[in-house]
Amino acid sequence: QVQPVESGGGLVQAGGSLRLSCAASGRIFSSYVMGWFRQAPGKEREFVAAISVSGGSTHYADSVKGRFTISRDNAKNTMYLQMNSLKPEDTAVYYCAADSDSSWVIRTSQYEYNYWGQGTQVTVSS
Repeated sequence: QVQPVESGGGLVQAGGSLRLSCAASGRIFSSYVMGWFRQAPGKEREFVAAISVSGGSTHYADSVKGRFTISRDNAKNTMYLQMNSLKPEDTAVYYCAADSDSSWVIRTSQYEYNYWGQGTQVTVSS
């Protein structure tokens, strides 16, 4: 498939953990920077984290730094977002995306990403 597909969302209590997965076609996955974004109700979509093709470069939003870890398994064409110490403010639809203009330069604007998944809901209860 061309479009990335997210999975792993759900309902968790504050302080808990979830791991999101994003599967993409080999053509996309082997060539592009991959990122996670999220959108809470009534808010704009925001950058969460991104990773270069090699996995050697990552970048996180300040709000998730130290709690979330992005990784990728190129053999499986899959990217992950390990989310620990979740807070109610992490509640959002999480999207996986690919930046087809970059394999190692990480950009944080959603407008730089042009392949998007459908999203997976993450709800953190207090």
